[in-house]
Amino acid sequence: MQVDIKDMPVRRLAAVRHIGPYNQISSAFGQLSAIAGPAGLFTPGAEMIALYHDDPQATPPAQLRSDAGVTVPNGVALPSGLVEQRVAAGKYACTLHVGPYESLPETWARMTREWLPASGQRRAAGASYELYLNNPMTTPKEKLETEVCIPVASK
Repeated sequence: MQVDIKDMPVRRLAAVRHIGPYNQISSAFGQLSAIAGPAGLFTPGAEMIALYHDDPQATPPAQLRSDAGVTVPNGVALPSGLVEQRVAAGKYACTLHVGPYESLPETWARMTREWLPASGQRRAAGASYELYLNNPMTTPKEKLETEVCIPVASK
């Protein structure tokens, strides 16, 4: 598994909160699209992100908090139904997942259970996230690209 340590920028999101199992966040993305599309937030350069706030090993699935979001510039007003979230700037361990979103849990498991313990890094405070690099409406499932990012600090 290729993992790179990157200094990632702060990102401002217009988001829909999801409470429940992380693998059910697609419903929040549906709500996001229904609001953000007509509001004109899907502009060139906008990034789609899933932000994960809780450790699924320590939090019951029904209580997991996540956000489906799209990046928006500072100063852009958010339409009703969307809330502002911030992805903190900082050092992240990132890997590229290529393939269907349904297989993302395997990539997360490898990063957290295999790579992280052997890396000399530890999980830092803050949310982890998925950055979707291509469009699932126009890209075959096997060619979808998702950057998986976990905040880290040296041990």
